Amino acid sequence: MPLTAPNADIEFGIYSLADMNSPETAPRRIRDIVDYGVAADKLGLNVFGVGEHHTSRFVVSSPAVVLAAIAARTSSITLASAVSVLSVLDPVRLYQDFAQLDLVSGGRAEITAGRSAYAEPFDIFGVDGTQYDEVFAEKLDLLRVLTTEEVVTWEGRFRTPLDRATVIPRLGRTLPVRVGVGGSLDSARRAGSVGLPMTLAHLGGSAARAKPAVDLYWSSAEAAGYPLSTLGVGLASHLYVGATSQGARETFYPHYRSYFAAGRGTHLDRSTFDAMAGPDGALLVGSAHEIAEKIAAQHQLIGACRFIGLIDLGGLPRIDVVESIERFADGVAPAVRGSSG
Repeated sequence: MPLTAPNADIEFGIYSLADMNSPETAPRRIRDIVDYGVAADKLGLNVFGVGEHHTSRFVVSSPAVVLAAIAARTSSITLASAVSVLSVLDPVRLYQDFAQLDLVSGGRAEITAGRSAYAEPFDIFGVDGTQYDEVFAEKLDLLRVLTTEEVVTWEGRFRTPLDRATVIPRLGRTLPVRVGVGGSLDSARRAGSVGLPMTLAHLGGSAARAKPAVDLYWSSAEAAGYPLSTLGVGLASHLYVGATSQGARETFYPHYRSYFAAGRGTHLDRSTFDAMAGPDGALLVGSAHEIAEKIAAQHQLIGACRFIGLIDLGGLPRIDVVESIERFADGVAPAVRGSSG
């Protein structure tokens, strides 16, 4: 069984979760994120993603709005959510937002649907968090129907049914939907069994630890009868490309430590960070050559056809983010594509 779709090209992209760090202001943070998307497009990267959160640590609750601002200043890059918190959203509204973005951008919108790593959205949107997995599965089913059928008749447990409903806008193509998976084998199985591409968050451990989820995804898709050529696996990691390996670690570590402290309430010591950034770790921090070798090895093992990196976490200064994007586009992506051919 192949690990990737036959003859699939490797895509490279970046994304922002839009975390806030004092003394940043929300308008400035949004402007920077839009500029990063514009830079990614100019540099020839394939994908730019924006995350969705509903807590005070983050500044974006509606990725489609920010992506629309990027669409106005770009021409070719795919504009994706990273992720849309489908567990708490109405699939009809989510479809409409991204179908509208698709029209605005000239056919470049993409939804990555995921569950939530935070409890707050369930309270805000009035969704029973104890049933979030069942709710997510049902909403994913409806979202798939909305993207493929012009007239929708559908019924579930958690939402009012639709009877011969036409949900606008309709597009000249099927709106792409991916499933964002945090590492759960059950989630990987579901992504394969519904026949959607999967983006796997590879944030800890070695690539070998991610492989069982990838293998299960492919076997589930095959068992469900989906053509493997229509599917694919993406890996999402944390990324910083420096001029040198040591310089990259020295620059990025304080910001990554801050990100860990804010998000998990834990102290990330330097030795653990260095291990995460080492040859077998998931963290993509180092020189362009070092990261290209690491991604090429992951591709060889897992067969991912997309790699996207979280580029701007922990208050990393704008100049460092921009230089990292440039090194990723000009140094890492071409090297990996060359080595994979």
